[in-house]
Amino acid sequence: MKDFKKSVVYQIYPKSFNDSNGDGIGDLKGITKKLDYLKILGVDYIWVTPFYLSPQKDNGYDIEDYCNIDPRFGTMDDFEEMVSEAKKLGISVMLDMVFNHTSTEHQWFKNAIKGDKKYKNYYIFKEAKGDREPTNWVSKFGGSSWEYVKEFEEYYLHLFDITQADLNWENEDVKKEVFDIVNFWIEKGVKGFRFDVINLISKPDDYEDDYEGDGRRFYTDGPHIHQYLKELNKETYGKHEDIVTVGEMSSTTIDNCVKYSNPKEKELSMVFNFHHLKVDYKDGDKWTLMDFDFIKLKSIFNSWQLGIQNGNGWSAVFWCNHDQPRIVSRFGDDQKYHRESAKMLATSIHMMRGTPYIYQGEEIGMTNSYYDNINLYKDIESINYYDILKQQGKDEREIIKVLQSKSRDNSRTPMHWNKCSQAGFTTGAPWLSVSKNYKEINVENSLEDSNSIFYHYQKLIKLRKEYDIVAYGDFELILEDHKDILAYIRNYNNEKLLVVNNFYGRETVFQLPSQFNFDHHKSNILISNYKDSSEDFKKVNLRSYESIVYHLEK
Repeated sequence: MKDFKKSVVYQIYPKSFNDSNGDGIGDLKGITKKLDYLKILGVDYIWVTPFYLSPQKDNGYDIEDYCNIDPRFGTMDDFEEMVSEAKKLGISVMLDMVFNHTSTEHQWFKNAIKGDKKYKNYYIFKEAKGDREPTNWVSKFGGSSWEYVKEFEEYYLHLFDITQADLNWENEDVKKEVFDIVNFWIEKGVKGFRFDVINLISKPDDYEDDYEGDGRRFYTDGPHIHQYLKELNKETYGKHEDIVTVGEMSSTTIDNCVKYSNPKEKELSMVFNFHHLKVDYKDGDKWTLMDFDFIKLKSIFNSWQLGIQNGNGWSAVFWCNHDQPRIVSRFGDDQKYHRESAKMLATSIHMMRGTPYIYQGEEIGMTNSYYDNINLYKDIESINYYDILKQQGKDEREIIKVLQSKSRDNSRTPMHWNKCSQAGFTTGAPWLSVSKNYKEINVENSLEDSNSIFYHYQKLIKLRKEYDIVAYGDFELILEDHKDILAYIRNYNNEKLLVVNNFYGRETVFQLPSQFNFDHHKSNILISNYKDSSEDFKKVNLRSYESIVYHLEK
């Protein structure tokens, strides 16, 4: 049985990973064809984002049928082949489950709209408050989170798009449906589940207006969330010792995440939180441009690492996913110091306490797409906010610049396999345009270059398996106020790791604080992103984006 603390998960966005039939959309057979590549990288799990039947209003997170494959992605036979072939290579499959909402094309919702009382109670319908919506909550994609249904003279709740109706978890029938879905996939050989925005499923007992924010404080980590997760655990994956689970937690707290992931609570194996990826939001607004707040980033890392550690919980650690811009473009330098900053960012996150997640293309340093025309964007959130920003009077060029930095399409561009047409992703016309730099940044080039970003990721994965301290060591941040350096110490038995990362394209000096006396420790460098990094860990003249991990042992 795999130890998820020593494992690494690779996220696949199937639509953009590999197209096996030339229709411009990645598919399950395409994933199977690239499993050997993932074996070389060394990952233990592949997390595959939704490929279920869907109208694709939100790229598959609007599910029409949880137990059927969307023909765009293949067949159930293709899925079973993928699971079987992955297992032969020692790779387990983790599926994405979206249980906060369904597509309005789901049969449950169609029945509800027809007036079937049973299925209407699968969703959250509320009467108007006077002549307006039940609450003033704002959808995650912009606009009201309520949609009016004339036939009922009521509104249904949709925290996301209007085509994504929120499920009513107070209904025992809904929970049973969910349990049956999870068990269906377990029987298919699935060994992991990632639960999308799972901490939003418990809504408040009373629905009231939010005069301080957008409503999230009323439904985030809701009143019955821990009860619901315990029930889900008990009725499904908790019956199996070899299944790993991770919950995506929106706007959550450390205390709740400890409860979600502490083994004694029997809820989830680990949690995602996103606080560290909001340090370039101006006053909480994603759709403005600003440099990331490095001191705040370090403070958030420290709080979460210590909080989860002290509560015996467990975190997923990551920079990238299908909803986030490419990290080398965001917190690194994808031009002058592309290789150095990509490696530094990888080291800084992989050496932390938690299970690392790699998003497809991250391991070769894929960058933001930098589309210069709104017609190239496909993401519903980006298109919605393009219209919102335009209504606010923003200039077209300014809006495009914001999208180039913030759009979710930055992570969803097709995978760069080689320098051939369409980056080797498809023989047809890709559903989303390939980034212009694919001839330089691709898998083929990376595998041929022993100093590539790919081999740096491969080594980080090997170190996690080879050294227990990487997986099990405690975390201690040092130099909290240093304006350039993220440095921390991992402690385990008689070993220490000293992890030093220069986050900027300028030279700086690392000085080990005087309270740390490691004179009696033998030292060696486990990994760095420059070939001739200093062996003297007490004082180091760090080059631009330099990253060094020292192994210290008594």
